[in-house]
Amino acid sequence: MTALLTSHDVTKTYQTGTHAVHALRQINLDIHQGEFVTVMGPSGNGKTTLLNCLSGLDEIDAGTVHIDGEEIHSMADAKRTAHRASRMGFVFQSFNLIPVFSAVENTELPLVVTGAKPKQARARAGEMLSRVGLGDRLDHLPQELSGGEQQRVAIARALVSNPAIVWADEPTGNLDSHTAGAVMDLLHEVHSSGQTLVVVTHDATIGTSGTRLVRMEDGEIVYDGIPLEAVEVH
Repeated sequence: MTALLTSHDVTKTYQTGTHAVHALRQINLDIHQGEFVTVMGPSGNGKTTLLNCLSGLDEIDAGTVHIDGEEIHSMADAKRTAHRASRMGFVFQSFNLIPVFSAVENTELPLVVTGAKPKQARARAGEMLSRVGLGDRLDHLPQELSGGEQQRVAIARALVSNPAIVWADEPTGNLDSHTAGAVMDLLHEVHSSGQTLVVVTHDATIGTSGTRLVRMEDGEIVYDGIPLEAVEVH
């Protein structure tokens, strides 16, 4: 089976003064359609860098990343931005909603970026908000929504363009346990419909709830396979 995403020898190094931090060391990883991949590991060991480099949010120093058969790091900036908007969705710990935009305006952004007609973008955004249980909150600003509702808007935005893959970086990090559970239930529901998900988390319960677990240490993948018993990672 052809992989949806293939990374080969992906390397990323940060310079902090005279010290080089090897954030990613020759990462080789395939992700297939319909997987729910969780990424765990101690803080500062490359989890978020992995997400950012594999999705094209950050540049890499060496290696290749193919998504849908296209090498994203060789694309011009404008093409890579358009590719992200049309083929990827993102969910962040801090929600990353635009404060002056309503829920439906935030949700339709990826469609607007890729040139969708305004009426079609608005209708699709409304459909996605209804899917995540916010059909009655379309015109609310982020500040008028709870943390859980804001994260649901972020998930709707991530799904609105029917992306090949959704990346989520600590999606429950700013939520209480009850709300976090509801958000994860939603992500599992999305996965059950066939969506491919990659979720970075420090929460062992979340980390072992996917179909595949990747563990990072010192910029390297030290485990890649079926989720093992929960081990708390700090």
